[in-house]
Amino acid sequence: MPGDATPTTPLLSVRGLCVHFPVRRGLLQRVVGHIKAVDHVSFDIAPGQTLGLVGESGCGKTTVGRALLRLITATAGTVTFDGADVFAALGAQLRRLRRRMQVVFQDPAGSLNPRMTIESIVSEPVTIHEPATPRDARRAMASAVLQRCGMPADCLDRYPHQFSGGQRQRVGIARALILRPSLVVCDEPTSALDVSVQAQVLNLLSDLQRELGLSLLFISHDMGVIQHMCQRIAVMRAGRIVESGSRDAVINQPQHPYTRDLLAAVPEPDPARRRLQSADTALTAAGADRSAAAPSA
Repeated sequence: MPGDATPTTPLLSVRGLCVHFPVRRGLLQRVVGHIKAVDHVSFDIAPGQTLGLVGESGCGKTTVGRALLRLITATAGTVTFDGADVFAALGAQLRRLRRRMQVVFQDPAGSLNPRMTIESIVSEPVTIHEPATPRDARRAMASAVLQRCGMPADCLDRYPHQFSGGQRQRVGIARALILRPSLVVCDEPTSALDVSVQAQVLNLLSDLQRELGLSLLFISHDMGVIQHMCQRIAVMRAGRIVESGSRDAVINQPQHPYTRDLLAAVPEPDPARRRLQSADTALTAAGADRSAAAPSA
């Protein structure tokens, strides 16, 4: 896994990102308020680095990923990718940015067109961004990236329903990588998979990140997965980032109570360590109770 050193210039810089959804009521559907799904979120991702965005379901993690890719419209803020303003890009510049910024979606079944062959699905980005590429070359590119993602050589002419959930997610990863992007947003890529398959997909993503020098924004509600995958961690709650830092700092010295709650929710398989954690938690709670009960000066 790459080191924690951060170059001076980040590959991706997000500043003050806001996504507010209007609340409409009445016969005329007047706007009566807004839901602040993402509220002034800022972070950087360095070249070759994985940033983990972690928090409970509904906290705005996926909305952040979709907004910075311009899959939904942001209310405010800026996103800079390799020096270019993503929100201001139009036409050819936006296409150039999008080929370097790809996404792996959470649902491997819903993100693949059931009427398209695996070859067509994986090579579609090439068809869009490099339309002059011959069919044979597109097929060869799809075959190479699929095999690198652990898919069998005879999968090109088959359809998504003929594969397991883990294999379909590998197809989604191959589609994201065929154009050799610099940044991949991984939106809960293993949450819909069996536990045994999750480990395989996570190891595949780690290997690909090392080999290709990818930057990853890894979105998850599972602190254990984030700890395994990421060099830096940003903890998100109710649309805001409440804590961020290096993996070691966030895991070993969490500052925010919500971060400590997420860490406490990670299962501990060792009974002895589990008992020790329970004792530490009880002592911490008792200390907090005594502090709250102590009279103020």
